[in-house]
Amino acid sequence: MTDPRRIVFLFSDTGGGHRSAAEAIAEAVEVEFPGRFETHLLDAFKSYAPIPLNQSAALWPELVRRPQTWGLAYRLSNGRQRGRVLTAITWPYVRRAAQRLVSDVAADAIVCVHPLFIAPVLKALGPHRPPFVTVVTDIVSTHALWYHHQADVCCVPTQAAYERALTFGMRQEQVRLVGLPVADRFCQPSGDRNALRRVLGWPTDRPTVLLVGGGEGMGPLFETARALARGGGSFALAIVAGRNESLRRRLTAATWDVPTKIYGFERRMPDMMRAATLLVTKAGPGTITEAMNAGLPMVLYSYVPGQEEGNAAYVVETGAGVWAPGPEATAAAVRRWLARPDEIARASRAAQTAARPQAAREVARLLASLIEERAPASAPWAAASPAA
Repeated sequence: MTDPRRIVFLFSDTGGGHRSAAEAIAEAVEVEFPGRFETHLLDAFKSYAPIPLNQSAALWPELVRRPQTWGLAYRLSNGRQRGRVLTAITWPYVRRAAQRLVSDVAADAIVCVHPLFIAPVLKALGPHRPPFVTVVTDIVSTHALWYHHQADVCCVPTQAAYERALTFGMRQEQVRLVGLPVADRFCQPSGDRNALRRVLGWPTDRPTVLLVGGGEGMGPLFETARALARGGGSFALAIVAGRNESLRRRLTAATWDVPTKIYGFERRMPDMMRAATLLVTKAGPGTITEAMNAGLPMVLYSYVPGQEEGNAAYVVETGAGVWAPGPEATAAAVRRWLARPDEIARASRAAQTAARPQAAREVARLLASLIEERAPASAPWAAASPAA
């Protein structure tokens, strides 16, 4: 019996989407090919990057609290030639870290789910390397650094991302339109909504609006929730504050004009999405993808400038939601939809049409085929020391 082949995922906790995509693909690999592969998730910034890049996960929340500055930096660096210049300028700074990573990591395939790692790791690997796959975790406004001509395959989530890959110089045969990988629990059939509501303790005699701000409870959640509930109405609210404990306490201390449930970080989000009538959220790619898989219409209230700018337009164009920035506009949009159940049903169908729930499994099958074609067990890169 041969040892299982090793797939290494390079990610960073700068936002939750990179880790989530890596975990979703690793999960799909085991589901599709039980026992055949070992998967290793490696936070490349934390484990290998020089100072201050190794503190990126801690610095990320501060960066997105300055959205205009972040958006400007994103736009100024986003271009084919600008990306090459940026890579060339930073290579002397990250060279040793990239070479050390490559020296330490044994892999029969490498999957990169963060754009900043792609060029340095490919350069450090050199020509004799295992298959290298990039998985783009932004859905529309994708950065040029995602698209490297030396990657074996670039997996993209949307047609817009596919077209950007070609614009930035990738060949058609290098690019696969698969969707955005999310955990298998977000890819299951909808089930019985009322049964789910009873399990969650939600009322079954009225619609429930689910309000979220990502795992960190970002954005104007409190103000949006207050605007939604003001004046009452025949609906319920479920508010997920994520890891933002101060926000959760503030929400819990408030008095609400509609039935309201307050949650911290939740592992039941798949059930909540399948049980809810509407989702109110910022335009994060993972949340949008999960909602589409659940057939859950969306009201989007904000986005991170740069990588999330195109997401609101994408949701509107698919018919799966509306863009209503600001607490009062968000509340008005929710109340309009709640008064028109036929429009909610139409948006739910549109979300399901746009969904690609098999994305993680498609990437898993792609990896298996690349390893079989390109990475025999005796390959020199598979003989290095295992990744930590």
